[in-house]
Amino acid sequence: MVDKTDTARSSTTGENVRTIAYALLVALIIRAFLFQPFNIPTESMLPTLLVGDYLFVEKYAYGYSRHSFPFSPPIFSGRIFGSDPERGDVVVFKTPSDNRTDFIKRLIGLPGDTIQVTHGVLILNGKPVPKVRVQDFVDIDPFGNERRVPQYRETLPDGKSYLTLDLLDDGPEDNTDVYRVPPGHYFMMGDNRDNSTDSRVLSEVGYVPAENLVGKAEVIFFSANGEAHWWEIWKWPQGIRWGRILRWVQ
Repeated sequence: MVDKTDTARSSTTGENVRTIAYALLVALIIRAFLFQPFNIPTESMLPTLLVGDYLFVEKYAYGYSRHSFPFSPPIFSGRIFGSDPERGDVVVFKTPSDNRTDFIKRLIGLPGDTIQVTHGVLILNGKPVPKVRVQDFVDIDPFGNERRVPQYRETLPDGKSYLTLDLLDDGPEDNTDVYRVPPGHYFMMGDNRDNSTDSRVLSEVGYVPAENLVGKAEVIFFSANGEAHWWEIWKWPQGIRWGRILRWVQ
């Protein structure tokens, strides 16, 4: 004789397993093809992105490569359904040195461009990029100490404008040789110019192949100042940067 209770319980368990499996499959498809969440662990993109920002990266912005998928499986080379990124985009990419580590920087140089930095001024294709001093960037650390950093607004030839920081006068990367971006590659720089390992450091990042682009940073969906993690709801009132939630990345 069949126990109807056991049969019903088995049916419910099977249905729950299928529901979870479908949910995981949908989440995987969204992550691989549409949007992937990333968090910001360093200050290299200050003031645009703060440590503790969580953002969605648009995976389809530039088409797909093997790096669009978890663990970068070698299923094909190059990009499919690709479109060209624009100068000034904030981009997540795999570092060419290991093809595994995710970096986020601003795309400054397109294929064929020449790039140089002279006394902290960006020289693009032989012309200085306008750099205007604005109000200081003000940061408060967890101990309540105030830090003020000189802040500038750069405007690229196509009109894209963004803020950068200048921690040091004539810092290590404020005077460079001329870089010429090879075909099929891009030149990336952090907005925190004196605290960013980027394409200026050829041995660690250098020119980024088109295949290594993961996606375009679009919107900040959560931001915490270090006092609270996203799951620590009881700490949200004092730990969440409410003004940064749902802010578009410029």
